[in-house]
Amino acid sequence: MIRKLMGLRAIGVGSSSLFVNEIFGWRQIRNRRQLGSLTGSIPSPYDSGQSHREQGITKSGNRHVRWMAVEIAWMWVQSQPKSALTQWFHRRFGDSNPRTRKVGIVALSRKLLVALWKYLEFDIAPEGATIVHWTTKFGRRAPAESPEVQLG
Repeated sequence: MIRKLMGLRAIGVGSSSLFVNEIFGWRQIRNRRQLGSLTGSIPSPYDSGQSHREQGITKSGNRHVRWMAVEIAWMWVQSQPKSALTQWFHRRFGDSNPRTRKVGIVALSRKLLVALWKYLEFDIAPEGATIVHWTTKFGRRAPAESPEVQLG
């Protein structure tokens, strides 16, 4: 799973291992809402009588994954300019002020997590994403193979 995620441009060793170890590797995620809930990136509405407001995201899930998803979303916008997610971000938030772009990048991170889940679970690559071989992330040399350990 880590190697498969590393095959996507903008996702490296640290982020892919964090995503797999914390969320994708051992959980059975049934839908995108459950994934959003695990990461704490779902909206937090305030409804009281006639007053209806959005208060941002809940932040009740895994903060490390949520932080990394936002970082990967910024890298995704830079490294994957032809992907549908990047084009959606530029259409929706491209000419906005910095505060609105921050809100937009959190929305993009939520969409990106769902796209990564679909890629790992159902082998549906994000639309327009560039896929490279995972060993290219290490430069000219391939990673060292882990030595075999002899027991007994």
